[in-house]
Amino acid sequence: MTEHPKHAQPEQPADAIDLAAVKAAEEQDAEAAAADAAANEQQVIRMAKRERMLETGLEPYPVGVAVTTTIPAVRAQYGELAADETTGEIVGLAGRIVHLRNTGKLCFVSLQSGDGTRIQAMVSLGAVGDESLAAFKEFVDLGDHLFVKGEIISSRRGELSIMVSEWSIASKSLLPLPNLHSELNEETRMRSRYLDLIVRDDARKMVRTRAAAVASMRKTFADREFIEVETPMLQTMHGGAAARPFSTWSNAFDTELFLRIAPELFLKRAVVGGIDRVFEINRNFRNEGADSTHSPEFAMLEAYEAYGDYNTMAELTQTLIQNAAIAVAGGTTVTWADGTEYDLGGDWDRISMYESLSAAAGIQITPATTIDDLKALADREGIEIHLPNHGKYVEELWEHFVKGSLVRPTFVMDFPLETSPLTRAHRSIPGVVEKWDLYIRGFELATAYSELVDPVIQRERFIEQARLGAAGDDEAMRLDEDFLRALEFGMPPSGGLGMGIDRLLMALTGLGIRETILFPLVK
Repeated sequence: MTEHPKHAQPEQPADAIDLAAVKAAEEQDAEAAAADAAANEQQVIRMAKRERMLETGLEPYPVGVAVTTTIPAVRAQYGELAADETTGEIVGLAGRIVHLRNTGKLCFVSLQSGDGTRIQAMVSLGAVGDESLAAFKEFVDLGDHLFVKGEIISSRRGELSIMVSEWSIASKSLLPLPNLHSELNEETRMRSRYLDLIVRDDARKMVRTRAAAVASMRKTFADREFIEVETPMLQTMHGGAAARPFSTWSNAFDTELFLRIAPELFLKRAVVGGIDRVFEINRNFRNEGADSTHSPEFAMLEAYEAYGDYNTMAELTQTLIQNAAIAVAGGTTVTWADGTEYDLGGDWDRISMYESLSAAAGIQITPATTIDDLKALADREGIEIHLPNHGKYVEELWEHFVKGSLVRPTFVMDFPLETSPLTRAHRSIPGVVEKWDLYIRGFELATAYSELVDPVIQRERFIEQARLGAAGDDEAMRLDEDFLRALEFGMPPSGGLGMGIDRLLMALTGLGIRETILFPLVK
């Protein structure tokens, strides 16, 4: 769409843009320097407090404190107390101080539990005495973990509180917390996730959302009698996906090793061995780019079912994701971070890669379409393809013409043979394989095959991959003799599924991949 001239932004001279960028960078640097200086000053002060505590016999890092309950439990039981009401119940609990007013004869602190639940504690001269109150004012800081023992009451303003009779520092914070009333910038949130978890509800919510989704998937598999296994993370031969691996060296074995890019070939060995329904939730590593949907280290689910096929795995995948949505959101309609509601319910659409590409491009494209014709179309659209073959052209053109139009969850069915070396040829359509990719929110979330179990054809596919590797394709698979030997003992017809756990959380929350990973890789 062409923008109307009166709404167009006037072009700025390059030097003006540069000056603005320089000024913004200088302001950020100045803010960071001021924050670092304040933190350093606070650290000096708090270190001195730690020393004075030790000198007076107070332990800044005790081995334990006498907690009898938790802040969430007290809130759940006594959250409806009327103003000025007392309970007579004495408890011991602990939390991090996120608000502190320690002047006068009555000091107030807000204690926060790990899940973000808060409760007020009141430290009064009458309840703890002169010496204890003076020590509280001298040693306690914002950010400390504080243990309090006292009666559960409601304040005059109706705030659920602990009237403290005893207190002690459970862990002294030597650095100040960030400002709890302003957002942390993305860089701080990624590099210091512990601070993100302390100050931001959404960060804590993501941890629990992810745990609920993964627990739901494990339950779905258990209900279908799948067995969870673990496969090697260090491998002598990388395979199972088209990806560039990370490599390392084993001194013990005097050999090059690779961090796994996928567990596929080992899980298939398990099927050969008689584990007919098997899955693994694992960490994979791919030495490739990082963006809003890709991370060099990521969590992945893979599953294989003997006597299933790619249709079986489509039904399984839909059930896994819908059950995860119910576990997280209470239903199959999820609400993303921007407020958008997205419906994951019902039976999902299935479209043919070749048919949908033909319709969008306006010309008939089939497995028999020549590379010259595909190249002409790619050139017309300004698409440049590395190491082209028929399959790469078709997939790149499909992404260009069709991918952006998908709104509902959609299985894109039946891929080119050249790009799917581990997949069974289609039972009725020549030139394609029985593979689908699932798209949700415009990105690929999962993929599945009717698995190639013929060791003779699999060897031919591996040899072709070796040719591609020799031609410069860094993502080509290597010929894995041990895997081929396993296939030669007979693998039953099977369906296989791979799904990114981080991307599943993206689909459920509407957030980028770095937000869904607790500790993402950063430079």
